[in-house]
Amino acid sequence: MARSASDTPGSDTLARLPAAFWMLWAGLLVNRSATFVVAFLGLYLVRDRGLSPASAGQVVGLYGLGALLSGPLGGALADRFGRKPTMVLGLLASAAAVTGLALTSAPSLLAALTFVASLLGDTYRPAAHAAVADLVAPGARRRAFGLVYWAVNLGMAIGLLAAGIVAERSLLALFLADAGTSLLCAGLVLALVPETRPAGAGHEPAFAGMVRVLRDRTYVTLLALTVGTLTIFCQWQLGLPLDLAAHGIGPSIFAWLMALNCGGVVVLQPLLGPHLRRLDSGPLLAASALLMGLGFGLNLLGGHLAVYVAGTLLWTLAEVVGFPTTSALVADLAPPELRGRYQGAYSMTWGAALMLSPLIAGATLEHFGATALWAGCLAVGAVVAVGHLVAAGPRRQRLSVMAPEEVAAREDEAAPA
Repeated sequence: MARSASDTPGSDTLARLPAAFWMLWAGLLVNRSATFVVAFLGLYLVRDRGLSPASAGQVVGLYGLGALLSGPLGGALADRFGRKPTMVLGLLASAAAVTGLALTSAPSLLAALTFVASLLGDTYRPAAHAAVADLVAPGARRRAFGLVYWAVNLGMAIGLLAAGIVAERSLLALFLADAGTSLLCAGLVLALVPETRPAGAGHEPAFAGMVRVLRDRTYVTLLALTVGTLTIFCQWQLGLPLDLAAHGIGPSIFAWLMALNCGGVVVLQPLLGPHLRRLDSGPLLAASALLMGLGFGLNLLGGHLAVYVAGTLLWTLAEVVGFPTTSALVADLAPPELRGRYQGAYSMTWGAALMLSPLIAGATLEHFGATALWAGCLAVGAVVAVGHLVAAGPRRQRLSVMAPEEVAAREDEAAPA
């Protein structure tokens, strides 16, 4: 792994990260080393279960619907009962549902288990991100979330390289491996990660807390723009593998492209992260949206492996530029007593994208063709980029009125290493 001087384990910033953060980081690394359901679900439904692209898109869309609902559910549970029990519950539920998904063939059960796997399994995500926000001071959050994102992608890169070989023989084996690592991660959290919910934090009823989140216009604008970027990004669920298949490129190449994406994040995050953290979030998020649109828009020239590789590298760069920045912004904008709910609302953007992306891809490919799908990605990326530039001013003003100690911490984060 390439590291900048400011990101080495001996640096002051990483020394400030508590041991509990590293335990959580290790658990996420283990869990993501075999997270295959989202990446291979569309292909599994079409190739192994005989569904049409449109029908597969509808079932995969149920995964997104579950993720959409799991965000506020997991956030409310994390604020009410604690981060640790919510994470453990989500991981155990994910393991059970994914095992069931691998062993059934009835379309109705496939649809139901897909929804349950996401609804219950994704409750751990807002709890984990809220725990990071609890553990890490504001000035170190961009680095902490960058490290989390790095761990997630390192795990997925390792897993997907193996999946590229296994997927040609048995997608079922991949699903069972996914369930196994969820169980292992649950054990690590249970044994090594303490409860991090602030002892003095008040608790509002779930509905009232979510209403407060939705009244935060600055934050809701960030969420809406994030949905646009993520809907492009999530074209790897269905649009990309089906487009590859239409050009005679099989699941092993798809797996290796996904591994290239994850490996690219692993290499680029430590190289670019220290420089990106010193830049304003508005232009960074605009650049991320534009790069995302370009990366998938490049598939307009598809049919050759080199085109898909170039596109993958572009949307990988988009991730590195924008995703850790968004995670840090979510943590910075959230009041301590609503961290779970704010993270839950952020998780909803992923759920919305996971639901919309396969529905859009399946319907567009079936009725209008791949050209319309990839041109649409390019157009949406450009529109979202403009939106981030417009929203940057109000968001900057909001952050400027934070508590003095948080302002000082952010200034420390922006200082050259």
